[in-house]
Amino acid sequence: MALWSGRFSGGQKNELIEFTESVSFDKRLYSHDIDGSKAHVDMLASCRIIPAKTAKSIKRELEKIRKRIDEGRFKFTSRLEDIHMHIESEIIKALGDEGARLHTARSRNDQVNLDTRLYLRDESVKIVLGIRNLQRALVSQAENNSNAIMPGYTHLQHAQPVLFAHHMLAYVEMFSRDSSRLLDCLGRLNILTLGSGAIAGTTLPINRKKVAKDLSFPEISANSMDAVADRDFECEFLACLAIFAMHVSRLSEDIVLWSSREFSFVELADEFCTGSSLMPQKKNPDVAELARGKTGRIYGNLVALLTICKGLPMSYNRDLQEDKEPLFDSIDTVIKILSVLPPMLATMHVRKEKMLAAANNPELMATDLAEELVKLGVPFRKAHERTGALVKWCSSNKVPLNKVSFNEMKKHIPEANKALLKIFDPARSVSKREVDGGTGPCEVRSRIDYWRKKLQK
Repeated sequence: MALWSGRFSGGQKNELIEFTESVSFDKRLYSHDIDGSKAHVDMLASCRIIPAKTAKSIKRELEKIRKRIDEGRFKFTSRLEDIHMHIESEIIKALGDEGARLHTARSRNDQVNLDTRLYLRDESVKIVLGIRNLQRALVSQAENNSNAIMPGYTHLQHAQPVLFAHHMLAYVEMFSRDSSRLLDCLGRLNILTLGSGAIAGTTLPINRKKVAKDLSFPEISANSMDAVADRDFECEFLACLAIFAMHVSRLSEDIVLWSSREFSFVELADEFCTGSSLMPQKKNPDVAELARGKTGRIYGNLVALLTICKGLPMSYNRDLQEDKEPLFDSIDTVIKILSVLPPMLATMHVRKEKMLAAANNPELMATDLAEELVKLGVPFRKAHERTGALVKWCSSNKVPLNKVSFNEMKKHIPEANKALLKIFDPARSVSKREVDGGTGPCEVRSRIDYWRKKLQK
């Protein structure tokens, strides 16, 4: 019989029990539920709502339950719906009426909200640490290949020469913002909602601030209806994971492209690739492809949660039970991604000679030519137009830009001097970009040093 069944006659059909249960997925909250219950009964005892002896007995039984679940000796059943009912039922079974005091001044509405916040608080730390490992792998690749020059791309077309290290550090910056977003989100989810009851609080003289202190919450919720009704903190958390996954997808796409025969910029270690069931020669970058593909799954979970929360009347509704599976799935997926990407990047071989050969396309230095004209006093728009006309002539006449004669250059660029013929060198190009945030070797070296030191902390 369910603990809430006093108002009802008869029992539920098996089909309904299976339809309404959530313990199959919310049992992962057991440790957080126990932590919340221990703090709750301590508070009830301190406020003399229940005897101190009762609180002590309940806490002792809670730890026994935790140990049984840890060791896989606890039996879960759909008939007890969720993790809260499982734990409370065991307490009542062990302690009788003493155990029946556990749920005093509490509803599952505020209880599950607390459990989820405690869970997300722990998971956010794991994810931020995982992101730091990913950043370290990127910084190591940047440091180990600090002099490698490659083509930079816009629209997947050759743009300008850049250092491979600069490209790696771009992702370090993106992932840094992902960490910051999660930590910022933590500030909004790290609020105690327990004590809000089902909707309106309680008539009993509880001390919510004590519970907040015991569970390390810096503040308590200010409105009981808001506390039990909203899941914006979960939506925000999933949005943070979705943005992180977007960056993972872009990094993975670069690696998939670079490892192809057409690019051949990098080679992945065999352990992060698979073969073909038909084609013996294949070496497929499956780990990078799956990391890219799982981004769609994480996006889908965010949209699912937003849709669940859309249009709900105040305050709590059972629809909110559906929040956990997309939430848990995204967290599990991100943690899996963070377990495989750092070692894949750490063992990735960079083919510097292939990158440099691709960067030797003289058209990548067309912007350098235009900027040299600016230094000679030509307005940038005119410099851009004249350089573009020269590139068009070279393309039409199948003459590489670095092989054009000085006389031909003068036809298109009256201000040209012979020194301009020597600018079509990718090493020269990157060395001239020593601006803050640029791809100049000294600037990139300083950012490598910055990130190496920061990520050691």
